[in-house]
Amino acid sequence: MMRDEVAVVGAGTAGLLAAKRLAELGIETQVYDQKERPGIPVRASGILSISGLETLGIDYRKVVTNTLCGAKLHMGSEVLNVRAPRPIAKVLDRFELNELCYADAQKLGARMITKSKVDGKLLESLNADKFIVGADGAVSVVARHFGFPEIPRHVLTYRAEYDYRLVESDMVELFFDNKMIPGFFGWISPNSKDVAEIGIGIDSASGNSRAAFERFKKVSEIAQIVAGGKIIGEGASIIPIGIRKHFVDDKRGVLLVGDAAGQVKPTTGGGIIFGGNGARYAAQAISACISKGASLEYYERSWRKEFQKEMVLHSFFYNMYASMNSGQLAWMAKVLKFMGFEKFLAQYGDMDRPSLMIKRFLLRGLAK
Repeated sequence: MMRDEVAVVGAGTAGLLAAKRLAELGIETQVYDQKERPGIPVRASGILSISGLETLGIDYRKVVTNTLCGAKLHMGSEVLNVRAPRPIAKVLDRFELNELCYADAQKLGARMITKSKVDGKLLESLNADKFIVGADGAVSVVARHFGFPEIPRHVLTYRAEYDYRLVESDMVELFFDNKMIPGFFGWISPNSKDVAEIGIGIDSASGNSRAAFERFKKVSEIAQIVAGGKIIGEGASIIPIGIRKHFVDDKRGVLLVGDAAGQVKPTTGGGIIFGGNGARYAAQAISACISKGASLEYYERSWRKEFQKEMVLHSFFYNMYASMNSGQLAWMAKVLKFMGFEKFLAQYGDMDRPSLMIKRFLLRGLAK
């Protein structure tokens, strides 16, 4: 069957970026979303590397709320301080980012169909004459309906924003404690100069994220923010940890992108860079399929060629810290300090590409 139109299911960042890319390539595209207005998640911010943002092809400067230079890693009783000599990341307002992507996609001709119940009946109807891009999150209806492999693991998060000015508003703080926060970590993020976000993530098998959040609020650094600031927003989410074994059905013309595909860094839960590039490759594959009859597998091959190695390394580091108790984490922090790793990470650390960081380590050594 010849298809020449695309239905994107899900109007989060990955879906809207896919719609934008497809429209840029002159492909008629409709975006289906259950919400009244596409692109509106729980209000939250995202920390993205500057180098990664440059690959998305959007003018992200309009939605930046803060600039970061490093991180404090609380590992048991030890703290690693990693401050880079230059800005390394931007904090983006996710609501405004999706609004930007939504406007860009519409300008290019993508059509938005809101308040749409996405179920098996609709998907079969759309798939009769359209490619389907599933961008509907970690618990994807598209993936389930078309029988894609399961995502192996999920993290449940809970986060809240407070009107609170942090002393170091250019540093994020991460808290690793597998007794209090099993299977992931907690954080303090300076979303702007006057807004601090507190959040936690726990392995989905470990209980309730809100209950873990209440425990986390008793940590001294967190309690200070809770006592001194007024809460201005909160919410929960689910993050996939591990990519699906495959995320393209060439025969049926179905592709998954973003969280639906599991294109998320296991170490941090960040998916905009990996998922946004997934949207780019997916659009290119669909275009080549329409114009040349090429296989949609180009998408998965291309994405894995660029990111599979990084995903493996992110998974390795995630599994390592997720299995350590507080004493082991503190011991590891002491070893890393002794080896000069704070200085090395400040100079050569890379949020998205640990393979590049390891290569630099092997080539230059810690002495430099």
